[in-house]
Amino acid sequence: MIPALALAVYALMAGVAVPHVLARSRWAHRAPTVAVLAWQGLTLTFVVATALAVYHVVLVEQHVHDGLVGLLSACGLAADAPPGNSPATLSDVGLLLAPATIVLFPLGWLVRTAWQARGERRRHAALLTVIGTETSEYGATVVDHDVPAVYCLPGRARRMVVTRGALELLTDEQLRAVLEHEKAHIRGRHHLLRAATTAFARAFPGLPLAGLAQEQTALLLEMIADDRALRFHSREALATALCEVAAGRAPRVGLGAGGPGALIRLRRILTPQDRPHRVTWLGVIIASVAAPFLPLLVACGPV
Repeated sequence: MIPALALAVYALMAGVAVPHVLARSRWAHRAPTVAVLAWQGLTLTFVVATALAVYHVVLVEQHVHDGLVGLLSACGLAADAPPGNSPATLSDVGLLLAPATIVLFPLGWLVRTAWQARGERRRHAALLTVIGTETSEYGATVVDHDVPAVYCLPGRARRMVVTRGALELLTDEQLRAVLEHEKAHIRGRHHLLRAATTAFARAFPGLPLAGLAQEQTALLLEMIADDRALRFHSREALATALCEVAAGRAPRVGLGAGGPGALIRLRRILTPQDRPHRVTWLGVIIASVAAPFLPLLVACGPV
């Protein structure tokens, strides 16, 4: 039971303790891409550690467990069972459903979330075809609405949307800056990461990691898009544009320029800081990639 306890503690740290530390990390807003990787690595770590902990608990007494070889034997993937182990029975293999559920449950939510979002995007795109007017100057769809708003519709029906109020309020440079922000969302396929964190939050409601990963990833993706826009436009133009369109609300399936944490992002845009030291972000990348594999070191060892 020692491996199961170690894996449970590891999963508890990934799901409860570390998320609060990562959410308060000062370096995250200075390296948002690395921070997104850290959140994704943390969610994967929680799923792997929890599934392996459950595997140890339910199968260790069934004599089909001898590290990773035992797991493969139970799945029928190993040529020879470990010495001294009896062949896996149907009930033994059935017990694998418990740890498999830990993995399949969030995957199921991901498929459902992605499918629902795709349908909503297609319906919204069809609506825009009716009520919107295409403008070749900005490569966007203009909607006759007084509230200034700019957002993008990602996926196959990708397009950028600008309200008439935004066209009248923003200068040419400001509008192009905020549209560059939206292009970054589309090119980076940020909607897929949003879908992943939403699915994880639905699969594990109440888990600190689930709520914080969804909240922080949404904010960090906006910062990544801000950084992309700042490559081509001034800080003042982007900051002013974000202030003007902050009140505009994007549809649920879209990514709006106002986005979450607008005040935090404005401070970040107007008071830039240096990227974290190379050792810091390299260490975070290595840790994020390695963390999901560490539970396997426990699982691979014989009981």
